[in-house]
Amino acid sequence: MAASKGSFELLCLENPLLDIQGVADAKLLEKYGLKDNDAILAEPKHMGLYEDLIQNHDAKLIAGGAAQNTARGAQYVLPPDSVVYIGCIGKDKYGETLKEICAKAGVRVEYRYDDEQPTGRCGVVITGHNRSLCTDLAAANCYKLEHLKSPEIWQLVEHAKVYYVGGFHLTVCVPAILALAEEAAEKDKVFIMNLSAPFIPQFFKDALDSTAPYWDILIGNETEAAAYAESHNLGTTDVKAIATAIAKLPKKNSKRPRTVIITQGLDPTIAAVAKEGGDVEVKEFPVHAIQKERINDTNGAGDAFAGGFVAGIVQGKPLDTAIDMGQWLARLSIQELGPSYPSPTQTYTHS
Repeated sequence: MAASKGSFELLCLENPLLDIQGVADAKLLEKYGLKDNDAILAEPKHMGLYEDLIQNHDAKLIAGGAAQNTARGAQYVLPPDSVVYIGCIGKDKYGETLKEICAKAGVRVEYRYDDEQPTGRCGVVITGHNRSLCTDLAAANCYKLEHLKSPEIWQLVEHAKVYYVGGFHLTVCVPAILALAEEAAEKDKVFIMNLSAPFIPQFFKDALDSTAPYWDILIGNETEAAAYAESHNLGTTDVKAIATAIAKLPKKNSKRPRTVIITQGLDPTIAAVAKEGGDVEVKEFPVHAIQKERINDTNGAGDAFAGGFVAGIVQGKPLDTAIDMGQWLARLSIQELGPSYPSPTQTYTHS
């Protein structure tokens, strides 16, 4: 059966993971050879961690993966049936759990099912204010262009007005990213990319650069910006200068000036907007203040910012407002556990 178009305006693509977050102690870390405040890829010795967290540590299950966090955040802000998310999962209970969580968040998912690999999982062991992440990518690494190009999925692509791709997908299926990028450029739609992690510009530079001409909006944080500058020999660590250099890169769709957004944690968000004639306008946006005692978990704050920001872009808001929406949603998210959003839904009001 062909997928119905619905009113979906935002299409997100990346690597879906089931985040399994549990509060434990040093004994669990020792059991699986994990360290505080570390992030590793799972080895065979770690495979028992996920069920251990669920069965013995009252784990909270979250539809994770950076762009899936962003998709849920955008849908939190937007009207019902606004967001569709695409990625690859396995044919197992973890994949079904992902679908259920996304359905509750109002996000439509159109997963490719892999016959061999299980659904990707990220075990999050919380000890006090520390956390240790152990990720088994599995099926998340198995997305194929054929799925995106299938008639029932491609009609969703054609209907959407904004495409959002997480940088982690550069390690999986660059042709799928470029297919969306080319569609955006040809049809004058908005193509948004997120750098996602410092290792993307460091170790996947060529793949990243192949998408650069299509960036209408690029999002990253100060660490990712620094990694980009180093790998591209920009000769600067100044965030404004890095954002300006990226904004000036050659662009496929000249109808849309490129915008580069760099978040800096509690420091101001930087926005560099290319202008006619090669000039770039750079602005700073102070973040929303919050008392330290109200901060529960900063994990996924960047994904939440992207969710609020992209929702603003989908709604056609001015850049200043879209950034404010991103900061507002990030502020809500860090008061929750993991990359989550409060219930009942709160309505955005301009600060």
